[in-house]
Amino acid sequence: MSSTVDAAGPPGRTGGLAGRWLHGVVREADLGLLGAITGMAGEPVRPVRAAGLVAVVSDVSLAEYGEEALRRNLEDLAWLERAARAHHRVVDALTRAGAVVPARLATVHHDDARVAASLTERRAELVTLLDRLTGRGEWGVKGYVVPGAAPRAEQTAGPGGAGAAYLRRRRAQLTAREDGQRAADSAAAAVHEALARQAVAARRHAPQDRRLSGAPTAMALNGAYLVDAGALAGFAGLVEALGIRHPELRLELTGPWPPYSFVAERSAEPALTVREPA
Repeated sequence: MSSTVDAAGPPGRTGGLAGRWLHGVVREADLGLLGAITGMAGEPVRPVRAAGLVAVVSDVSLAEYGEEALRRNLEDLAWLERAARAHHRVVDALTRAGAVVPARLATVHHDDARVAASLTERRAELVTLLDRLTGRGEWGVKGYVVPGAAPRAEQTAGPGGAGAAYLRRRRAQLTAREDGQRAADSAAAAVHEALARQAVAARRHAPQDRRLSGAPTAMALNGAYLVDAGALAGFAGLVEALGIRHPELRLELTGPWPPYSFVAERSAEPALTVREPA
């Protein structure tokens, strides 16, 4: 994971040189909401306004969040998890209040002027994204394999003793498992296609490992769908109907989530990648 950091900024209340950790961009900032959100390192978040847009930032110490420090810290999984949770907490709160373009994790600016310059430079792109996200939410649908839902391989008697019978049983078990996985994969493709037709936009991510998902069975579908608020009831009903139609999968609808999936797809670079100062 890479980070983006401007040159060192002036002293700040975080201790040492201060930078600005960018959480996301909105059209308007509810100061009451911002006052209730804690950002990075326990610091409050605040708005930086420019070009008719608002960037929501946390002041951070560059001793911990500067370029060299971030390069080390991003290799520390415990530190990375804490930072990601703090960043997501702010983005999630902003999402629940309205459209937001989430910033790339570990985007740190030199000062407010650099934040404002980024808003001005990318105004057209950001306004397009905010227009696209307004009145819509990102919803996730995960599909987990249901063991035994696929037809079982028929076991037939055959010649040989106990050893041969054991091998036949093992072969039948492996065949049934492969058939079950194929059936689940086919069902996942059909479910995603149906949901994508109902959504404004759709992305199919790689299935999560069981250690990450915490589910007892394998994941065959990990989909993200941008859904109009007025169409949510119909979308949820479709998920339920598809779960009945495809018993090979246990479908789980989650959300709404910050629209990370539908910001990243706009370009090869994540939202608000900051260039080094000239």
